[in-house]
Amino acid sequence: MDTDHTERAEDAALDAYSRVVTGVAARVLPSVAALSVRTARGAGAGSAITVGTDGLLLTSAHVVQGARDGSAAFGDGTEARFRVVGADPLSDLAVLRVDEATVPPVELGDADTLRIGQLVVAVGNPMGLAGSVTAGVVSGLGRSLPARDGRVTRLIEDVIQTDAALNPGNSGGALADSAGRVIGVNTAVAGYGLGLAVPINATTRQIVDDLIANGRVRRAWLGVAGVPVPLPPEVAERTGQRRGLRVVEVVPGSPAGLAGIYLGDVILSAGGRSVRDGQGLQRLMLGPAIGTRLPVTVLRRGALVDVVAVPTELGR
Repeated sequence: MDTDHTERAEDAALDAYSRVVTGVAARVLPSVAALSVRTARGAGAGSAITVGTDGLLLTSAHVVQGARDGSAAFGDGTEARFRVVGADPLSDLAVLRVDEATVPPVELGDADTLRIGQLVVAVGNPMGLAGSVTAGVVSGLGRSLPARDGRVTRLIEDVIQTDAALNPGNSGGALADSAGRVIGVNTAVAGYGLGLAVPINATTRQIVDDLIANGRVRRAWLGVAGVPVPLPPEVAERTGQRRGLRVVEVVPGSPAGLAGIYLGDVILSAGGRSVRDGQGLQRLMLGPAIGTRLPVTVLRRGALVDVVAVPTELGR
């Protein structure tokens, strides 16, 4: 066996890996800030990502919980005061604004294109160590993370699981793909060797847009609860999906009740999108759905039935 050839091949592979990680670090690090906040609970710290040329930053809601403002320190040595534009505990996302934008924004990617085993790079400020970079792979997709806002509890869906080392202070920092596109916001350390990130996708982009425009996220309410169930083989073949959402509760007088959705119905689609579980329905319940006609297809006693619901605003 040619030992020299093997060593050269290993060195070349390591160099390729290193080039990717260093390239992502060079692209993303300048746009990640170290946050310092002070609330009634005491001082706190975290990270934030520059996402706009007009001073907009994206971070985790729990990093700025209870704060109206704070300070952001960037890799180029500049510091700026920030104010909280809006925070959404149910997605663990918050938007901040600094008075003067001194660094370029990151490029946002689409976490829906990720695959297990894909290389990712985490950039943040763990343990107060500014500008830290760790690398790993996507070790899981489609995870759920409970989030609470007062008495309301929801699941943050499609959470990214990674083995890139994350520590306190990483929250709000960037999770980037090998091209340097930010595809997640680091949100929690779930255990040894396990980190989680809120994905950047169409749903979270809508949440960010709502926070910028309104300072909060308007959510729609349908008034049903359900459990995932397998579909009969003939229905699965006809619809191209294997599971639906069996309705186990309909709130009297709710949009679902008024539309004629009944206990025992199995929701197959809503708004033209397949519904396979509660998260699939929850994904549709954002601001644009409020007050608009939402076509819903249900399976009822073996027949497909179409109804139209008009979701109302949650909490109103």
